[in-house]
Amino acid sequence: MSNFSDKALIPLDQLPPAQIQSGFLTLLHKEVKRFYKVSFQTVGAPVLTAVLYLLIFGHILENSPKIYGYSYSAFLIPGLVMMSVLQNSFANTSSSIIQSKITGNLVFVLLAPLSHVEFFCAYVCAAMIRGLAVGIGVFLVTMGFASVPFEAFVWIIVFATLASALLSAMGLVAGIWADKFDQLAAAQNFVVTPLTMLSGVFYSIHSLPPFWQKVSHFNPFFYMIDGFRFGFFGQSDVSPWQSFLVLAFAFVVVTFVCLNLLKSGYKLRH
Repeated sequence: MSNFSDKALIPLDQLPPAQIQSGFLTLLHKEVKRFYKVSFQTVGAPVLTAVLYLLIFGHILENSPKIYGYSYSAFLIPGLVMMSVLQNSFANTSSSIIQSKITGNLVFVLLAPLSHVEFFCAYVCAAMIRGLAVGIGVFLVTMGFASVPFEAFVWIIVFATLASALLSAMGLVAGIWADKFDQLAAAQNFVVTPLTMLSGVFYSIHSLPPFWQKVSHFNPFFYMIDGFRFGFFGQSDVSPWQSFLVLAFAFVVVTFVCLNLLKSGYKLRH
């Protein structure tokens, strides 16, 4: 059995536009409905978790010195929003692929007239919708706890979108690689969660010793958080352009890897 239908063997630019659009939109609709049907778990629960973080850390550290001239609660909100976006974008693609592989219904997607590019775009876009929906939900709920400015709204959109796309693609790679739920859980618990927690969500890296400040710059998640926070406060630990270039490069690399895995049918044919 081939990894995709015969349509995948036809160059994408030679396919009728109506067919490309139909396949992409159908799979996108299916993936959005998949998480929407359990939105209480996929959207509501992450929002509640972020609010609990804010209540606990904000209460304990509210009297700490101001960061960027704002209270700790205000500083914390953008970090919690981005953390929620990242974790849920990754979870959506990775969980969808591994569930389809284990239950065996992935074969119906592989046999459909879809190219590997459509497959990639549909899964990533659906995960971005979930990640950004959770992020918006977190922000709307937490904005009542502290006043957060909007100094560079364009950067907020850019970093939220790019970071969500990057983690969605990473989740797709993890879902393709994993054969069991525990392998996927290992990727989530030992890679995504630690890198997120140590990226500056709860602190500015300038509060760290010089050695750990340098180590933090090797964490790509740091650039997502720092650039996103710049959009709110107009201040950051590194230039937003540097953060943007790091994320753009990472997204290109992960996308290249993911498309090649899909095209080859790696761990998807059986």
